[in-house]
Amino acid sequence: MPKRFRLTRRLPIAVTEDAYRRLKRFSQDAGLDEGEALSFLFENFDAVTDDENLAHRLRQFNLELDARKR
Repeated sequence: MPKRFRLTRRLPIAVTEDAYRRLKRFSQDAGLDEGEALSFLFENFDAVTDDENLAHRLRQFNLELDARKR
């Protein structure tokens, strides 16, 4: 029997404009609202990411983070 889908946690999050636009586009393409889309991405994180690409992108993001905060 499938688990009942309930959004039980609410997170106050801050994202960049680019990240928000990408989340909106993904959720609309998938027919989900933003919370459902985030739940899907995190519940299936290993399946939707490539470990090597993720590590590279994370290093790149961290290198640019200080400049982006200014």
